[in-house]
Amino acid sequence: MKNTVTFTSAISPEMITILNEYSKKLNIPKSQFISLAIKNYITELKKQEYIQSFKKVKNDSEIISLTNDGIDDFLELISK
Repeated sequence: MKNTVTFTSAISPEMITILNEYSKKLNIPKSQFISLAIKNYITELKKQEYIQSFKKVKNDSEIISLTNDGIDDFLELISK
């Protein structure tokens, strides 16, 4: 079973120049550089989704109530 998949894509000449530059500077293959860039970008997107989910529920009365109940339960547990 293959560990990689080959795909074709087009990018601007400026981006290929930057890719070549950093690939050489970091001494890693361009494919590895691209994979790391995609992984980091997706990680950042997930962080932003997580932040947005908290912003969405920050004024939700049901969530606030559940949170307060959870804190009360936690405080009760640690005070014993």
